[in-house]
Amino acid sequence: MSNIVRIIICSLLVVGTVALFWIGQWGWGILAILITILAWVTVFFNEKMLLAQWFLRKERMDKAEIWLKKINNYEKELISAQHGYYHMLLGLIESQRAPLQSEKYFKKALSMGLHMDHNVALAKLSLAGIAMAKRNKREAEKLLAEAKKADKNKLLEEQIKMMKSQMGMMDKQQFRYSR
Repeated sequence: MSNIVRIIICSLLVVGTVALFWIGQWGWGILAILITILAWVTVFFNEKMLLAQWFLRKERMDKAEIWLKKINNYEKELISAQHGYYHMLLGLIESQRAPLQSEKYFKKALSMGLHMDHNVALAKLSLAGIAMAKRNKREAEKLLAEAKKADKNKLLEEQIKMMKSQMGMMDKQQFRYSR
């Protein structure tokens, strides 16, 4: 359902709620307030995205992918602030199957905009891992530095350190094979 239809339905629910209070149906009016709030929340936070995120936290990638595939046209169903997160979730799911194929989703998520710093850091960390897999050390170092800068709450500090140590191992392997 597109957001325009949701907004129209929510507006009608607000009018209905006011009418219930106007005619003195306080009990039904309070219930209608709760339903109206829930309906307005689905305008800003798509329920399919919320379910996909919940399944990702539970590490059930197959169910998360099913819910993301139910979003037929993300430009109409999601508000513009969620477009980047949609592509990031697709990238996270794709990285489990084919890590090198998920690069396009992370780049698109960053270009569309992620509003939370730790999500930007996660996307850049994932892109750094892909760059390391492609043996592009310079780009990986740049992305790791950007990820460290974006990770203000130090949520990904351990993963960044691990990635830097793997990059050091990559140097040792190149040195060993170059002799």
